[in-house]
Amino acid sequence: MIFSSHDDLSKPTDSLISLSLQAISHAMQTDLSSLSTRLNQPPYYPDIWPGEHYKLLAGFVKTLSAKTIIEIGTATGLSALALKKHLSNDGIIHSFDLFDWDTHKETILTDKDFEDGRLVHHQADLSDDEVFKQYAPLLQKANLIFIDATHDGHLEKRLLDLFSTIKFKYKPLFIFDDIRVFTMLKMWREVRLPKLDLTSFGHWSGTGIVEAI
Repeated sequence: MIFSSHDDLSKPTDSLISLSLQAISHAMQTDLSSLSTRLNQPPYYPDIWPGEHYKLLAGFVKTLSAKTIIEIGTATGLSALALKKHLSNDGIIHSFDLFDWDTHKETILTDKDFEDGRLVHHQADLSDDEVFKQYAPLLQKANLIFIDATHDGHLEKRLLDLFSTIKFKYKPLFIFDDIRVFTMLKMWREVRLPKLDLTSFGHWSGTGIVEAI
């Protein structure tokens, strides 16, 4: 689908563009080959950039000096470990999924990845009102929120609506995966917060960043 930007509901801010340029620069210098060695066979996604988003995710962590990262959608764990690449020693990634991480048949995570306490897994559905309220004290401290879940557009909109009820301690950056997948087009088009499509520097299926206000 092709859309003109003249009637888009939001535009990127100067700070969002500047932040992206810094993250792209860091991504160029990021080596994730240690993650590729965990894969049994090609394609070795962490080494593909642009085209995959793993180096860009790491670049944003370094640019933001993020201390509290929220990931929604653990899956194989590749994104979590990419986010961990430039995470400070006192930083923590809280990764949420509906299932335990070790039940995913293609997981690359091991028990050792959790030993230093910088990666924590939560089996919880943040789209549920009561669950979201339970985790609100944690979520309000977030510097970066990476949403890589159902990609149906409905869950992503639901999560944005819920996050709009949070009084953040800092102004977090949202990163959405797969914004150019057909089911995500409407959701991305309707985002009213400052946003920027970074697909050319991220995931071939779409990478979009959104700035909280």
